[in-house]
Amino acid sequence: MKFTCRNNFIYKPVLLLLCLTFDACISMATHVISAGQSLSGNQTITSPSGIFELGFFTPGNSQNYYIGIWYKKLSPQTVVWVANRNQPVSDTSSSTLQLFQNGNLTLLVQSKTEIWSTHSMSTVSHSTVAMLLDNGNFVITDAFNSSVVIWQSFDHPTDTWLPGGKLGHNKLTKEKLSLTPWRNPQNPAPGLFSFELEQNGTSFWLFWNGSKTYWTSGYWTGKIFSLVPETAANDYIASFTFASNENGSYFTYASAYNDTFIRFMLEITGQIKFYVWGKGFTQWTLIWMRPNEQCDAYATCGAFSICNQQNASLCGCLPGFEPKVPKVWKLKDHSNGCLRKTPLQCNDVRNSTFLVIHDVLHPVNSESLTVENIEKCRLACLRNCSCTAFAYDNQCLIWKGDLLNVKLLPSEGKVGKDWHLRVAASDNEYQKIGSTSKIKRKTAWIVIGVLLGFTFILTIVMILVRRRQSAGALETVDDYLVLFKYRDLRRATKNFSEKLGEGAFGSVFKGVLPDSTAIAVKELKSLNQGEKQFRNEVRTIGSIQHINLVRLWGFCAEASKRILVYDYMPNGSLQSLLFQKNPIILDWKARYNIAIGTARGLAYLHEDCRERIIHCDIKPENILLDAEYSPKLGDFGLAKLIGRQNSRVLTTMRGTVGYLAPEWFSGEAITPKADVFSYGMLLIEIISGRRNRQGLDEGLESFFPIQVTNIVTKGEDVVTLLDYKLEGQADKDELTRACKVACWCIQDDEKDRPKMREVVQILQGVSDVGIPPIPQFLQRLNENPIEATSSQETICTSNSSA
Repeated sequence: MKFTCRNNFIYKPVLLLLCLTFDACISMATHVISAGQSLSGNQTITSPSGIFELGFFTPGNSQNYYIGIWYKKLSPQTVVWVANRNQPVSDTSSSTLQLFQNGNLTLLVQSKTEIWSTHSMSTVSHSTVAMLLDNGNFVITDAFNSSVVIWQSFDHPTDTWLPGGKLGHNKLTKEKLSLTPWRNPQNPAPGLFSFELEQNGTSFWLFWNGSKTYWTSGYWTGKIFSLVPETAANDYIASFTFASNENGSYFTYASAYNDTFIRFMLEITGQIKFYVWGKGFTQWTLIWMRPNEQCDAYATCGAFSICNQQNASLCGCLPGFEPKVPKVWKLKDHSNGCLRKTPLQCNDVRNSTFLVIHDVLHPVNSESLTVENIEKCRLACLRNCSCTAFAYDNQCLIWKGDLLNVKLLPSEGKVGKDWHLRVAASDNEYQKIGSTSKIKRKTAWIVIGVLLGFTFILTIVMILVRRRQSAGALETVDDYLVLFKYRDLRRATKNFSEKLGEGAFGSVFKGVLPDSTAIAVKELKSLNQGEKQFRNEVRTIGSIQHINLVRLWGFCAEASKRILVYDYMPNGSLQSLLFQKNPIILDWKARYNIAIGTARGLAYLHEDCRERIIHCDIKPENILLDAEYSPKLGDFGLAKLIGRQNSRVLTTMRGTVGYLAPEWFSGEAITPKADVFSYGMLLIEIISGRRNRQGLDEGLESFFPIQVTNIVTKGEDVVTLLDYKLEGQADKDELTRACKVACWCIQDDEKDRPKMREVVQILQGVSDVGIPPIPQFLQRLNENPIEATSSQETICTSNSSA
């Protein structure tokens, strides 16, 4: 039986009660979804005054669909909120946004699989409605008392801050209300920037990759202030208010004009912009932004790139480098940055050279060396595997690892400096850039008769090559994954002949694509999944991108074949440099950067992914190093995914003894703090350059974690813990912080362990850390060493060499 509520003369409470009695009831207004109802296809709801609209939309030229909110009457479409940022759908006719009787709003695909949900819950069944308000807020409320808000989109902002919305900290849910930009104009997945309110103050910071970049707002000492447009200093456009109570600390703002639309937006470039659309306007007008120039935004062009404010394309790769992901680079998504065309051969200094770039604003993360002249500065960089650039200006400055924020200045300004970029010697055809001189090109004339003689042959060859390339064209999935054919991967890996490593999930092989791109191909085994389920999980993995995570390029799913394709890491794993015979010795600075980068990657998995991920197998074998020895965390994609609303879960995989938290053995529930414990054990190995279990059979005094905790708790000299190969060469403050962090991470009780974001802040010197107690499991080890260190099979993820 179906019932349609259309009679306006019926008293509203009675009408609502009748509507809630029947699942098929049509809502009284187009701005409401009642319990049991759903949206699909081109169906939308609008706010009461028709200002905002909610439904499925497609960004740019993408083939994917998302649930979003946009201004209904403004053109072009301006999206202000996206629900399923990381989980697009491909078919809106078979996808539904449904409000269940229990108050949970869920996006379902054809198989009725949940890909996004509010995880909201009403205490009374059939008593909730979802409605779109005129301020752009999408709320789920009690049907009989609209002041009872069960869930609202304003608590989950994306890239836009609307008037009435809040930015700050929710003390009840322990969540941050912050802005994160789109990945690119066709992909609303979160980028690497975030605009957040300082936890202990009233100032905003712009973060990149989890780290502060610069102050965008200054310190706001007052509780109320106004934003004045920079083009009209005699008036203000919005007033801001700060409030703090038992629910949290927030900033909110309101427009000074009722007939004007205003919005804050964190752009893909990392710039905060404030837009206005007033009466008679035909487009959004920008009235305020920070920073004022895009090249001043931190890492706006990604790693190993150069930003030129005078150039229309703005971002370009440094000489000897090329876009890491050309497809998204063309979409103005520069977060992946660039990579070397030719990897450096660090063990042979003859394979490296330097290119001079004129008129450069130097990056800020340099180290200074005391040398007499530029030649000794060059040699110092050349002999350091981590060094990627140097400059000499009355002192020697060197840069290590990823190069960020390289800015080219106008040559006529004479304010920039010369900068020496390290490249492979085979790339010496590159000339100096940034100067008025242009690259000279050699020209030669070829006899026209010879050209005509070969024209026909060349034409036939080109046709055949193009046909072959067309036949082997790669299909993409969700704009960021490549669907490989098995025969192509077999050809790229030379029939899977060059094995890089083997783990519990399968073997990893090196491959080379037709365009000379090196890849790591993981052939999975014992994976009993259907193709559809495998594709869905791979989509989730592929959407997770971070500078300290190994990037998933694509996959193959043919018959029983299940293969993952990753970025190839030319410098292998951390294990190969720490524990195996290797001519390359990682200095302390490189090790410390690896420790921070690994912590950043874990913090992203634990806190910044929509689907929280516990890695479960943190160890040197899974810390991979790119051409610049920057760490990339591998094998995270095969870990158990945990929804944000579920804080605890037990997985059913296997891990590695020596890095396992006590809860693995006690049978307690596993949380992200299990990864923190493993990280602590890893950090001890980075410091010492030896396996934790090495020498344990010689006595407990040789068990290195015990040595670390005893020296740290007693306040003794931590330099004695340093890898002997470094000959005591380490920053004492950094070494002390690392030792303290390691001891805090391996505490028995997970509540005593820090979060990975806190680990990053401590290692960067942003936060202080006290003296940790000796972990109880180490004390028990003294009492019963055999039981405490017995090799047990546990439940966790596999090891990898991808």
